[in-house]
Amino acid sequence: MGKDLAEAFVNAREVFQEVDEALGQSLSRLMFEGPADELTLTENAQPALMAVSLAVLRVLEREAGVKIAAQVRFVAGHSLGEYSALAAAGAISLTDTARLLKLRGQSMQKAVPVGIGAMAALLGADLEKAQAIAKEAAQGEVCAAANDNGGDQVVISGHKGAVERALKIATDSGVKRAILLPVSAPFHCSLMQPAADAMAEALSRATVTEPVVPVISNVRAAPVFDPDDIRKLLVEQVTGMVRWRESMIAVKQLGVGRVVELGAGKVLAGLAKRIDRDFETASIQGPADIEAFIKAQ
Repeated sequence: MGKDLAEAFVNAREVFQEVDEALGQSLSRLMFEGPADELTLTENAQPALMAVSLAVLRVLEREAGVKIAAQVRFVAGHSLGEYSALAAAGAISLTDTARLLKLRGQSMQKAVPVGIGAMAALLGADLEKAQAIAKEAAQGEVCAAANDNGGDQVVISGHKGAVERALKIATDSGVKRAILLPVSAPFHCSLMQPAADAMAEALSRATVTEPVVPVISNVRAAPVFDPDDIRKLLVEQVTGMVRWRESMIAVKQLGVGRVVELGAGKVLAGLAKRIDRDFETASIQGPADIEAFIKAQ
């Protein structure tokens, strides 16, 4: 993960080195060499994913002359990606972003004992249907919509028993597919309140400045740029639903026609296209993508 970037570009190596120093661990070695099961621990995966996104951006700034302030209307990120977006827009330093995400991952993992919570993807269910299924399944436990990803894909989160009941209800009610997800904790639901409390304390001490372009908040599905609002919404995001479908609809209504995803994977560009086929999309994650992007300019 990110190794090809580090080998090809000094700017990428500098990002990975800064993240390593911020965390006091060789996260980059874990990213490049594994083991995979250690990298996928949420406390490592969150800063690692951010580091790749920021490494791609730094390379584009150097090699393609990309300037966020001049060429981008808004930045956005899904869940932990909102921190990447804030770092890209200069609201939080790379060092602070890495430390905040490390703490976020650790706090989320500690919030609920392993085996108590679960998450599931409902494919072929809109938000209203997913919320109705979650409500019926709760039966006194926590079960709620966690990610409204768009394209009739909603993720639910909560107590394991409630989520398992939701899977059966979804199948019985004609949902196309209902899949238990291999996650370590039930993210984006009220069970994460201890993690939200930890992030509130950390963010109160963190330096947050006005971003050079507005950030689309996961919780609000609307642009924000006030530092106090950013702090407040990042805390709410820990327990709140990621309103990704609404976020993409919002940027389209605000005049955005092109969505460029920076970092590992192509999931968000694909979701954007499913939400609105008129979006022009691109995913940039490695040297070949960067070269193609530069040639296309």
